Amino acid sequence: MSLYLLLNIASLLIPLLYSFESRMKYIKRGKAVFSAISITAIFFIIWDIVFTKIGVWSFNPRYHSGIEFFELPIEEWLFFICIPYSSIFIHFAFHYFYPKVSLSDKIVRKIYFLLMIVLLPTIAFHYDKWYTVVNYSFLVLVLTYTVFKGPNVLNTFFITFLIILVPFALVNGILTGSFIDEPVVSYNNAENLGIRLGTIPIEDIGYAFTMILMSLVLIAKIEKN
Repeated sequence: MSLYLLLNIASLLIPLLYSFESRMKYIKRGKAVFSAISITAIFFIIWDIVFTKIGVWSFNPRYHSGIEFFELPIEEWLFFICIPYSSIFIHFAFHYFYPKVSLSDKIVRKIYFLLMIVLLPTIAFHYDKWYTVVNYSFLVLVLTYTVFKGPNVLNTFFITFLIILVPFALVNGILTGSFIDEPVVSYNNAENLGIRLGTIPIEDIGYAFTMILMSLVLIAKIEKN
């Protein structure tokens, strides 16, 4: 079994088993969750295919099975199911067990504007870096929609994302070279800021935030209909 596949399975296993927990009954949201994840995955996989083709990142054959579709290892395709499912589970588990812990709309707006103060100049000054520009531009769009037009998921998600970052840092850290001889995913530093949190490019934080938030917004829309 490849290391990348093992990471996907390990990320999914516990959340999937606890999805049948009698109190939370997370599995009852399965249709909405998998529909939202699938829609989000289509966008991110297309993005992934393009960035792989133009050399923004690449995959180390030492750590994947060698089964590829459109130059992406099968493990990379599974990443867009396993990681969002597990992350969304953490979000809803927190919301279920701590329903009163959330931020006010006023605080959400303040965080949003602070992020814009950081993100917009970063995009403008680093317009020649593909990962930075595309990643942060999409983050700005999804954040802006959610704050002004979308459901109030950010009131909780700004909190739960900090929890999600713990397993994310472990999995993504390994993927980017922590604890192993070579990275599973190699990044072309000419296309990013070159700032790393350990071995993780700082853009990956925004990438994960956008991917999970987009799924949460879609879940809310699907469950409302």
